[in-house]
Amino acid sequence: MSWTVSTQPQGESVPYEDAEWMSGICDCCQDKRQCCFAFWCCPCFACRTTKEFGQCLCLPLLDICGCNRPITMSMRLSVRRRYGIRGSLCRDCLFSTCCTACVWCQMSREMKMRELPTVLGDIISR
Repeated sequence: MSWTVSTQPQGESVPYEDAEWMSGICDCCQDKRQCCFAFWCCPCFACRTTKEFGQCLCLPLLDICGCNRPITMSMRLSVRRRYGIRGSLCRDCLFSTCCTACVWCQMSREMKMRELPTVLGDIISR
């Protein structure tokens, strides 16, 4: 018995990158509680943010091994791609290496700001 394929799987479409970050890299004061958490325990904050993004909880712990931050940079790139945010790999690398805690705060704020509420009758929940 042989099967005939009538349609080919389509690749994932990437949105056109024309959006900007909703907050700047140094806008940590928008959420002081989150900023303190990221400053005092960045690995824990990064793991929580990564899990909320839908990736492996322990992935950011790989960044501890060196001076450059490949996981932080990859996560920043993934967030930019998901939300169609303009940017470059060079800037992602620079910010991820020099401002790690600020990058994680920015990504977390972005995910919260772009999260759409679920409407159930009169109840709106996040």
